[in-house]
Amino acid sequence: MKATITCCPAETRSGGRRTWFKQAGAGAAVLMASLALPLEEAEAASLTHAQRDALTPDAIIALMKKGNERFRAGKMKPQDFLAQKRSSAAGQYPAAVILSCIDSRAPAEIILDMGIGDTFNARVAGNIANKDLMGSLEFACAAAGAKVVLVMGHTACGAIKGAIDNVQLGNLTGLLEVIKPAVAATEFGGDRSSKNPAFVDAVAVTNVKQTLAALRSGSPVLADLESKGTIRMVGSMYHLNGGMLEFLA
Repeated sequence: MKATITCCPAETRSGGRRTWFKQAGAGAAVLMASLALPLEEAEAASLTHAQRDALTPDAIIALMKKGNERFRAGKMKPQDFLAQKRSSAAGQYPAAVILSCIDSRAPAEIILDMGIGDTFNARVAGNIANKDLMGSLEFACAAAGAKVVLVMGHTACGAIKGAIDNVQLGNLTGLLEVIKPAVAATEFGGDRSSKNPAFVDAVAVTNVKQTLAALRSGSPVLADLESKGTIRMVGSMYHLNGGMLEFLA
């Protein structure tokens, strides 16, 4: 029996929207089988509740990696943003929430070849975690059903450089204080200055890991969901040169 996508008018289902799921391997096969929908029809609009719930956290991460591969190869799939806008107006069912930096060169949806309705996106300089951001991530996962929390740092991060240099500038001063422990905690044998790209990137990796630790210790809600296997919290680094999103162990 066919499932009905009630949130998507018929005219929005003529394109190839659901390309994020096209190359998900076993996860996509389970998804399509459970919905009994033609692939083209399922691709035409934003994620439905049933589609999102059919995916496991591991399958979602695999989809992210596939999307980044397409981005790096310059073979991104067409996005029907009008169809996505229409189909998501009545409700949203994102599969993941991404906590990333505000850097203009690191837009998560583009890097992962996603569209409207695929992910929640939280952006703050240095991809740090404070109570407001934790509350946002708790909403995304515990209330709205997202299954992956992805913390995304990036190379040549200005906030990391500012923390290394002890920059003092209005409210930014307090934000950089959150990053500074990552500077001290980074083991590095070379020049430990902001002029050394390798050190800046090493601190950025440490900062991602410390943000994940802050989420686990500061949010019992997220920690509980992770312990039950309901969600996965993972770290990553986006490389401005080359465009690779490296998932951290």
